[in-house]
Amino acid sequence: MATITQPAVRRRLYRDQIRYTLRQSLLYVFLGLGCLVTLLPFVWMFLGSFKTSSEIVQVPPTFWPANPTLGNYLEILNDPHIPLVRFYMNSLIVTVAVVILTLFTSSLAGYIFSKYQFYGKNVLFVLVLSTIMIPFPVLMIPTYLILVKLGMIDSLWGLIVPSGVSAFGIFLMKQFIESLPNELIDAARIDGSSEWGIYWRIILPQVGPSLATLGVLTFMSNWNNYLWPLIVITTNEKRTLPIMLTWYNGMNYQRYDTVMAASVLVVVPVLIVYAFVQRWIVEGFALSGMK
Repeated sequence: MATITQPAVRRRLYRDQIRYTLRQSLLYVFLGLGCLVTLLPFVWMFLGSFKTSSEIVQVPPTFWPANPTLGNYLEILNDPHIPLVRFYMNSLIVTVAVVILTLFTSSLAGYIFSKYQFYGKNVLFVLVLSTIMIPFPVLMIPTYLILVKLGMIDSLWGLIVPSGVSAFGIFLMKQFIESLPNELIDAARIDGSSEWGIYWRIILPQVGPSLATLGVLTFMSNWNNYLWPLIVITTNEKRTLPIMLTWYNGMNYQRYDTVMAASVLVVVPVLIVYAFVQRWIVEGFALSGMK
């Protein structure tokens, strides 16, 4: 009997292994095609920044630059009408400040919602989450009027303060902090630690992956923000990079080479940040129970 069943078992295992290999191969092919479709516009933009404008529009198009040149980048960097360093500094100041504020408010509120018990906590948390469903144009006019009363129009503070609290960030941090054992917090209280000390010395070191995830998502969102800075900022010296790119595209709409070079200069910082912390993004989502 054993001599009959063993070959059948081996054949079944062999068929299962072949099916598994085929499924994995098809999955990798599908993911590879998806990555190719996603990356192709970025690769085309990057290669186009080294071409001349005539080469970009020629038919049939060329993928690799026939005569690569850095002239497009030099023209942008040497243009006296484009204070590129100033635009970079404005975007960097706003983005870094918003990231710091968002990480602080989200981690603190997430800690309170996950580990404290108080009257109306669930109702308040639902109200916080409900703000995610409100479109930004609905909040745009009330927020603008508030900034007018506070005197923050045409100021970088007008870009920083309204973006310092994130309902998504609070939800993300709450999901992660809930997985931390309560015994750890109780032990710190027994040792005489204050509530602020527990948050600063116990909670924050444990939520590093989620903080990194939220920080990167917040950085990318605010670095590429266009509509709100366009409304709040009226002085050219306080503009951010996305507004500069749109303005430059309007002034040089037939100069595809320099427009692509300017787009690369705007996108590169986001790609660098994402390349360094991408593993924390996956880890943060996995540990917080989100998929």
